Amino acid sequence: MPKTTAAQLRAMHEQGFVLLPQALRQQQIEDVHTAIDRLEPIHWDYQGLVDDHYKCVFNRDPLWLPYLDLPGVIDLAEACLGADCHVIGQTAWRSRPGFIGGELHADYLAMELPEALLAEPAFELPMQVCTAHIYLDRIDADLCPTLVIPGSHRAGRKPRPDETSWHGHEPEPVICDAGDVLLFRSDLWHAGSRNRTADRSRYLLQVHYGRRMVAQKFSPYLQWRFNPDVIAAATPRQRRLLGEHEAAEYD
Repeated sequence: MPKTTAAQLRAMHEQGFVLLPQALRQQQIEDVHTAIDRLEPIHWDYQGLVDDHYKCVFNRDPLWLPYLDLPGVIDLAEACLGADCHVIGQTAWRSRPGFIGGELHADYLAMELPEALLAEPAFELPMQVCTAHIYLDRIDADLCPTLVIPGSHRAGRKPRPDETSWHGHEPEPVICDAGDVLLFRSDLWHAGSRNRTADRSRYLLQVHYGRRMVAQKFSPYLQWRFNPDVIAAATPRQRRLLGEHEAAEYD
């Protein structure tokens, strides 16, 4: 994968995603595994038969703060979305044997555009939202690999319910090691996949980044309150990612 931030940014525009190797140390991987196992559901969180899903985990404990601005990951996120980007979510997942995954989709499009326009080499569509998948287990073909279609953000729309490919390109699995991070743009066509193992669970931490003017929608919304222990422990960069911006339009 491209090694410099400039090369990674080009890949985000051309392919729609970048895999960043070894973004976490082994101790961090073990710490997050343990922290996910301690989580209890709040508001829209759920613990299901084959998967568990916890939103806004950054607000539960300062332990989660370093994963908002991992070295290398935050540099690319800021290159994609601007130096004043912020976090719009941090979600922890545990997907056990039998987990189904999700169908082909794109998370967010600011607007639909003609595919012919996006095919023009000189046209570069700005990114509005990017997601980091922080993998806490070695991901093989059986352990819920994320599926991506390179370049599919140039479709200019979301996939239709009956579509399983784009221009003949089928979704490709992202096979990676524990501690690797996949950063992808929100208009990339991607999918989840099954946990076909008999006894392994996939642990995943997601961080969603948005441009300054993309709203931070933290559940439970009107009842939302920042954890004072988290704010006290946050670095200036982390405080900005949590929403402490300089004054701007519409503030």
